[in-house]
Amino acid sequence: MPYTYDDQNIFARILRGEIPNKTILETGHTLAFHDIAPAAPVHVLVIPKGPYVTFDHFCAQASDAELVDFHRTAAQVCAMLGLTLDAGEGFRAITNAGDHGLQEVPHYHLHILGGRPMGRMVEKP
Repeated sequence: MPYTYDDQNIFARILRGEIPNKTILETGHTLAFHDIAPAAPVHVLVIPKGPYVTFDHFCAQASDAELVDFHRTAAQVCAMLGLTLDAGEGFRAITNAGDHGLQEVPHYHLHILGGRPMGRMVEKP
């Protein structure tokens, strides 16, 4: 998958206000909201507002302000939802990239999952 951004993807449409979402936190560079098909008791998506396709694309091309804001927002969301080790039992953070990573939406997004043990991340060969 090349780093060609599709501005009609569902997250781009959410960012434009064309599709509603259940926002948890929004900043100048980042939006965090509840997943519509949760895979855990807590399942949140954190997305940058910029047109980034994957984690590596975001890390290589985003401004310093976008990078810091995204990660600080993710940390705030974990704290707000009681997932940090100070307040809870932890969480899993996942991002998928391309076909091998089973990426479904071509807009970089971080899944934050918690509220129960997550089990194995991937099967061992």
